[in-house]
Amino acid sequence: MNNNFNISFLGQCVQNFISAMKYTFGGNVALKSVITQAARIGFDSLGISLMIVFIAASVIALQVSNQFLMSGADTYIGGFLAIALIREIAPGFAALAIGARAGTAITAQIANMKVTSQVDAMKVLHVNPIGYYFAPRIIAGAFSVMCVVVLAEFIGILGGMLVSYFSVGLHPNRYFNSVWLMLNTKDIYISIFKGFLFGAIISTVCATVGYNTVGGAKNVGESTTKSAIYCTIYLLLADLLVAFLFYASNH
Repeated sequence: MNNNFNISFLGQCVQNFISAMKYTFGGNVALKSVITQAARIGFDSLGISLMIVFIAASVIALQVSNQFLMSGADTYIGGFLAIALIREIAPGFAALAIGARAGTAITAQIANMKVTSQVDAMKVLHVNPIGYYFAPRIIAGAFSVMCVVVLAEFIGILGGMLVSYFSVGLHPNRYFNSVWLMLNTKDIYISIFKGFLFGAIISTVCATVGYNTVGGAKNVGESTTKSAIYCTIYLLLADLLVAFLFYASNH
């Protein structure tokens, strides 16, 4: 880890985000551009995101099902898994997968534009490159990741149900009844907020790394690697902050 990962980089991300929002509210963002980025960020990463969450939920269900059954608490398997999925697993794993898949692609695209002087050409044309490149990706990332997280939650709960049924014979009715009783709307709202926040973080951080790239093709590859690391760290920090704000304050 080099000295680029410091407070100044975080400040750059915040400045770029604010500049992109000003550009957005100025009515300069084309809907077509947002839809294109949403397809690249959300749809192209949908398969890998859902698969990771499905496998994670299945593994957890496999690990806890026998323990719950031995203690006579098998009726709580569905609720326990749903809470774990919606609070942490689905938002976290889906966002990390999208960051690794789509976030690095964002970095490579913008870094390539930077080293080939396309960004300088935008400045000559008096177009704000931060707003032009960042705004559509931030908007698309926020809404795309949010939608992927919601789908991942459904897929994860379904995966847990299948594993519980085939491993300990838990009937799906008992499983979903537990989910319905133990889950509350607050967790769902927070998971949706997490998806929205994580999507904005992925786009902002990865675009900033790409925009800071100087040099040639070798530096584009280095920036792509950096963006994967930075994105992971900032996502985990944001997850910790959200958990502290919404859950730790209740005690």
